[in-house]
Formats: sequence, C-alpha cells, structure tokens
Amino acid sequence: MDAAELELERRSKFLSSLIQKKKAVEQQDHHDMLNVRVRASDMPVALQNRAFRCARDHLDSMPGKLDSKRLALALKKDFDSSYGPAWHCIVGTSFGSYVTHSTGGFLYFSIDKVYILLFKTAVEPLDH
Repeated sequence: MDAAELELERRSKFLSSLIQKKKAVEQQDHHDMLNVRVRASDMPVALQNRAFRCARDHLDSMPGKLDSKRLALALKKDFDSSYGPAWHCIVGTSFGSYVTHSTGGFLYFSIDKVYILLFKTAVEPLDH
C-alpha cells in the first residue's frame, strides 16, 4: 500500500472506533434510564432492548410487591410469540442456575433489585 492508502485505512479505523464508542455510550444511557445492568449475554442488542422494555413495563405495572411468576410468564410469552418457541425465564431476587442455551439466546440482567435470566433452548421433535 502507498502512503495515501495507509492514511485512508488509519482514518477509517479511527472513525469506526468513534462510532462504536458513541453507540456504547447511547446503549449505556438507555440502560441507566431503565435502571438495567447486563450481567451476561450473547443475545443481539435489539432482543436485549426488547427484554429490558418488557421487564420495565411489567415491573412498573405491578402494584406493591414483585410477582416473579407473572413477570417470568410475560417475558416468556413475549419472546415465544416474537422469536419462536422454547424460551425460558427465571425471575427473582436470589437464585442459582446452570443452563444450556441456543447461540444468541442468553440474557442475564438485573433491573432495580430483580434478577432475570432469559434463555432459549433448541426444540427437537420426539421420535415415536
């Protein structure tokens, strides 16, 4: 490569890094607004944001005490209907888990003081 091509490559990398930083800041602002903290994930950002919004909306609609079962069911139903079957959801303030999940289908996050584990498993038909 000549000097001009190297300079273009350097500038391109610099601009890409600036764009990535801006996206990261915007994502963090969104998380702060919803009071969300991602603990672990391999889920695409769009699906994560849907889970955060769904959880926040359901938590805000609960009068008084947390209804973990209702929140877990709401997230599971939302993801089953939007992204296909075999989503699982665990909600609580203290729990342990060890799960196997499909690639791109795992999200563990907290919102306020509630911890939520949302994951997808592969569905295989039964042989009769």
